[in-house]
This record gives sequence, structure tokens and C-alpha cells, in this order.
Amino acid sequence: MSDVPQNPEPDIATNSALRLTVRNVAVLNLTYFGIEFAVALAIGSVALFADSVDFLEDGAINLLILAGLGFSVARRAKLGMLLAVIILVPGVATLWTAWQNFSSGLVPGAVAITVTGAGALIVNSICAWLLAPFRAAGGSLTKAAFLSARNDVAANVAIIAAGLLTGVTQSHWPDLIVGLGIAALNAGAAHEVYEAAREEHAQSRA
Repeated sequence: MSDVPQNPEPDIATNSALRLTVRNVAVLNLTYFGIEFAVALAIGSVALFADSVDFLEDGAINLLILAGLGFSVARRAKLGMLLAVIILVPGVATLWTAWQNFSSGLVPGAVAITVTGAGALIVNSICAWLLAPFRAAGGSLTKAAFLSARNDVAANVAIIAAGLLTGVTQSHWPDLIVGLGIAALNAGAAHEVYEAAREEHAQSRA
């Protein structure tokens, strides 16, 4: 029986097409994070705040794929824990915004929510399309990045719906409900990233 693994992960360091794709996806995610976060600040939207954190998380995952190529297991694990903490920072801002909106009854701009959510849907669709060719051959991290971008499309549809409902009802509840739902998912994802990185770090010291 051969000792060669049946499904070895490809050498991302030498796969120029995959490296370029991951770099482009990281740039798209981090760029739209800045855009969506700025709009969320301007109009006080909880849903956009939460979704911008998701873009930050996806950008961080793709940067981790690139930055970790030449790192030791221990250094890569430490980087993963740092990224998990960084992801939580805007999440705290999301909860603060939710509390302010709940207390004041502020209704964010419906058009801004809908348009920005539609932009997020386009960006995530592009990212999923770019990563699709590598979802089975780019290793577990790349597959995770593809699945994350694909699944984020559902959240973006929910944001668009929240924007439309906000316009119809002139209530802050659609934005609050969708925003807190996305924030909960992001907190869970950040926790999983941290725990996985901590376990990897422990294994590197064993």
C-alpha cells in the first residue's frame, strides 16, 4: 500500500492562480468592510454593522491563508487567535449600536440599508464565484472561505429584506432583528476560530 496521502492538500505557496484569487478575495472583503462600516456608522444600522464584521472576518481568513504560508504552526496559531480577537472588536460596536437604537428608537435609512445590502450581495457572489474552482482542490481553508462567501449571500438577502421592511413600517425592528442575528453568528464564528487556533498552538507545543 502506498504511503502517499489519497487527498493531499495542494501547495498553495506554489499555486499562483490560487494565491492571486485569495489575494483578490481578501481585497474585495476588506474594501467592502470599510464601505459598509462607514455607512453603518452614518445611519446607525445594526444589520450593516454586523455584516461589515462578517466582511472583516472573511478578509481576515483569506489573509491568514496568504500570511500563514511561510509561518510555523505556532506562529500561525497565534495569528489566528489575534484575528479572532480583532473580529470581536467591531462586534462590540454592533451591540452598542443595537442598544442605542433600541433606546432611542432611531430608524436607519431604508434606502441606504437596501442599497448597501445589495452591494454586499454582489461582492459576496463575486467572491464565491472566484473561489468556486478551488473549493475542492484548494485545501480546507480555501473551502471554508468559499462556503463562508456562499452562505453570506443569505445574510445579504436578509439585510435587503430588512431595508425594504424598514421603508414600509418605518420601524427599527427589522434592522435590529437581522443585525443581532448576524452578530450572533459572527460571535460564534470568532469563537470557533479562536478555539481552533488555541488547539493548534497547544499541539505545536506538545
